[in-house]
Amino acid sequence: MVRTPLTPEERERGERLGRMLREARGSRSMVEVAAAAHLSAETLRKIETGRAPTPAFFTVAALAGALGLSMDEIVTRCALVPV
Repeated sequence: MVRTPLTPEERERGERLGRMLREARGSRSMVEVAAAAHLSAETLRKIETGRAPTPAFFTVAALAGALGLSMDEIVTRCALVPV
């Protein structure tokens, strides 16, 4: 199965998500947050750096819970914006 290339808007949304997660993580280590969300640190690293710009809903929800973010806030801050 071939994956459709991401649009510039989708890439930008992934970068905004990554920045927001890094800000919310603060001084906590990537390993600590990933473990709290039941994810690998590598998965979190890819999301934070924009290498995984379209993570699964349940991955985002797990990170939101571990970081004390609301899904509403994530949706609002990471909505698609034309580039």
